[in-house]
Amino acid sequence: MRLPLIDPDDPKRIDLDQVCRMVDLYMEGGFCYFDTAYPYHEGHSEEALRQCLVERYPRERFLLADKMPVFLVKAKEDYERFFTEQLRRCGVSHFDVYLLHNLGRDRYPDVERFGGFDFLRRLKERGLARNIGFSFHDDAKTLDRILTDHPEVDVVQLQINYLDWNGAVVQSGRCYDVATRHGKQVIVMEPVKGGQLANLPDAAMQLFTDFYGSATPSPASLAIRFAASLDNVKIVLSGMSTPEQVADNTAYMGEFIPLSDDEYELTGKIERELKRSIKVPCTGCRYCMEVCPKNIAIPDYFGLLNLHAVTGNKTNMYYQRYSMNHGKASDCLKCGLCETNCPQHIPIREMLESFKALYEIQITAVNK
Repeated sequence: MRLPLIDPDDPKRIDLDQVCRMVDLYMEGGFCYFDTAYPYHEGHSEEALRQCLVERYPRERFLLADKMPVFLVKAKEDYERFFTEQLRRCGVSHFDVYLLHNLGRDRYPDVERFGGFDFLRRLKERGLARNIGFSFHDDAKTLDRILTDHPEVDVVQLQINYLDWNGAVVQSGRCYDVATRHGKQVIVMEPVKGGQLANLPDAAMQLFTDFYGSATPSPASLAIRFAASLDNVKIVLSGMSTPEQVADNTAYMGEFIPLSDDEYELTGKIERELKRSIKVPCTGCRYCMEVCPKNIAIPDYFGLLNLHAVTGNKTNMYYQRYSMNHGKASDCLKCGLCETNCPQHIPIREMLESFKALYEIQITAVNK
C-alpha cells in the first residue's frame, strides 16, 4: 500500500520498474509473502502486483493475500463480483490468505447481514482461499465478539507495534491476547506505525543511539522485531517503499533474533518518551460517563486526542466507530457533571472543545 510512485501526488501512478526491483530483492532474500487489497493505490495495487510478481514468478514461489472491500458491499451478490474482479486484477486462480477488510463494530452488522463469513467459508471449500480471516482496527471487546461468533476463521490481521501495545485507542496488546485466547494466528500490520517508529523524534532517537552505540541499526528494525518476537505472530507485514527499505528489512529478518530483555526495556523507554507529549492525563476510568446525560465516550475521544498529540495523525475511522452508540463531542451540554466525577480533575469541557475543533469541524468540512 506504500509502493513507490512516479508522481508523488498521484497514488495511481506506481513506479513499476522500482516495484519489480523491490520484488526481486525481496524474493532473493528468501521471502515470499505479499499483501494487497482492493482499494490500495486507488485500485491499482492489485494490478501492479500482477505485473511485477505474478507475471514474473511461478505461482508456487509466492504466497498472496488479498482483502474483500466490505465497505463497498451493498448486497450479498457483491461478494462474488468483487472477488472475481480481484482474481482477474491479480492474475491468479486462488489466494493463499483472503480477508474481510477492516472489520469493526460499524461494518460487522452489514457483513453478517450480507453473509460475509459464509462467503469466506465457501471460498475455502472451493479451494479459492487457502486461509480465511479478517483485518481489524477496533477494540478488544469487538474482536472477542467477532471471534466468538466465527471460530471458523484461520487468521486475524492486527495493528501491533510497541507504541500501541498499551494504547487506549488501537489496543494492540489486548487484541493480540484476544486472538491468542481464541487460538487464531496473528498477522501483524503497521509494525512501524506508518513509518513513525522508523523516524523517531530527537529525544527518542537519542535513547535509541545511546543503547546501540556505534552498531546502531535502523529504528524500524526494533519495531518490526518487537512484533515478530510475539509467540503467536505468524507474519509481520512492512509497507516498504524503496529498495533500501527492502534491503534493511530482509537483512535483519533473514537471520531473525527475538528482542532481548534489554531491548524490550528500550521500547518501553521510547514509548514513554513519545507519550510525554500527551494532551489529556485521562486514565480511562470512565467515571465521567457514569453521569454524562448524553453518554459521550469521553475517555475514547481523549485517547484520540492524545494519539494525535503524540503522532500528529488523526484517525477519523476510530471516532466514527466510538461515536456509533454514544454522543458526539458536539452533543456536550456543558453541564459539568463529568468534571465533578473525574478523579484526575481534568477540564473535560475544555478538552472536548479541543477535540471537536480537531475532529468534528474538519470532518464536517470534508463531508460538505
